[in-house]
Amino acid sequence: MALVDKPGGPSSFAVVAQIRRITGARTGHAGTLDPFATGLLLVLSGRATKLASCLVGLDKQYLTEIDLTARTSTGDPEGEVVERHAPPAEAELNERLEGLRGEVELPIPAASAVKIGGERAYKLARRGVEVEMPVRRSTVHALDVIAYTGEMVTLDLRVSSGTYVRSLASALGGHCRTLRRTDVGPFSVDDAVAPDAFTAERLLSEAEVLARLDAAAAGLGA
Repeated sequence: MALVDKPGGPSSFAVVAQIRRITGARTGHAGTLDPFATGLLLVLSGRATKLASCLVGLDKQYLTEIDLTARTSTGDPEGEVVERHAPPAEAELNERLEGLRGEVELPIPAASAVKIGGERAYKLARRGVEVEMPVRRSTVHALDVIAYTGEMVTLDLRVSSGTYVRSLASALGGHCRTLRRTDVGPFSVDDAVAPDAFTAERLLSEAEVLARLDAAAAGLGA
């Protein structure tokens, strides 16, 4: 398995394809990142592809900068602004943040890959088709303010798998300006390399991946 620090711009599929050209093996991933997002991408290569089921459900940690003055059609900077407003006062922001900790139910973003009537939601959104997006339940284990300017807030959050950070941003009245995934379970972006710097020697063996997962599980049970 490769720990890759995805840059902003390319899709996760493009990064996976880049790693495949280097390894020459069957390659997949354990959770995509939007093109605008950066950070840790777990790229599975060769025998490690069978570990996908062990990895996709891991908790994830993100850093995100949220513009509190506008919502966009996608919940990120790639969409069109659909609403502008004054940012919430600090007390109101803190109240909204408190309501987003723990078990939450939020609509899935319209620009997501979830299927609606057999078609990807983002394809419907691109055609201007408005649909009622389903709600997804997830867990926000930690949600901490790192910086706050009044119009912008930077959050450090740890969430269960399947949580849409863009939905959290929309619930706060804004959209993600930046989004960086720093951790997936026991794996950290600090140990990752950019796609252009990746070499086959950087691959983690199946045994090492399982050892890290086992150690993390043992730590949680302690």
